[in-house]
Amino acid sequence: MIGDVQGCDEALGRLLEEVGFSPSRDTLYLLGDLVNRGPSSLAVLRRLMALGEAAQCLLGNHDLHLLATAHGVRKPHRSDTVDDILRAHDRKALLDWLRARPLAIAAHGWLMVHAGVLPQWDLTQTLALAQELQAALRGPDWVDFLHGMYGNQPDRWDDHLTGAARLRVVVNALTRLRFCSADGVMEFETKDSAAAAPEGFMPWFDVPGRRTAGVPVAFGHWSTLGAVARADLQALDTGCVWGGCLTAARIDPQRPGAAERLSVRCPQASKPGRH
Repeated sequence: MIGDVQGCDEALGRLLEEVGFSPSRDTLYLLGDLVNRGPSSLAVLRRLMALGEAAQCLLGNHDLHLLATAHGVRKPHRSDTVDDILRAHDRKALLDWLRARPLAIAAHGWLMVHAGVLPQWDLTQTLALAQELQAALRGPDWVDFLHGMYGNQPDRWDDHLTGAARLRVVVNALTRLRFCSADGVMEFETKDSAAAAPEGFMPWFDVPGRRTAGVPVAFGHWSTLGAVARADLQALDTGCVWGGCLTAARIDPQRPGAAERLSVRCPQASKPGRH
């Protein structure tokens, strides 16, 4: 399992060498934010697409932003670094491949998401809701889904939600969540470490009684969180694009929850701010 690459293809290549990756033997699980902010987003997509089934990739918020920008739903941000993809001769093939990626994966005893899981969801519901999002992105009205995807409301899950509001809560949880309240209200303004939790909120994985407790979860998205590695949790965004490391966790299918972490330093100079 590998954390946020964000266009750092050189670091990804070195990490694959470090772990001794063989596409005929091994499977990579990339936890989203494949692109943006780093220097080589096009190279990352081409590398991963060429690996076929050996690279299982989740969608993160930056990947969805690329799809929205490419189809005129959002304006490019000044710090975006995806022009190489938008100008590429194989742009359509790359974007079609990207939008077919899942929002959650369960494999080898691990639940893998980009950002987080709401406390009301168990493993089965998390995967079912992720499949709803995937179906919307693969369907004929997928650009309409992108138009309705943005916004912070509703800020909590309700089983009776339908339409764009339902999908918006799910996409926000799976690709943007850091902090939430004990009853699952999401907070999106704070991007600092767990110690900076606003009053009444906590890291989503520390909510008492969350229904995925006992299921090992791996996620990225939260570069300011710091190293979190325990039997039921692997936080794998270690800030590669911000001059930190790109980190992998090698998992043992025979030992659920066991993971060996390996990292390579990424000297990529970043622009201010974390998203």
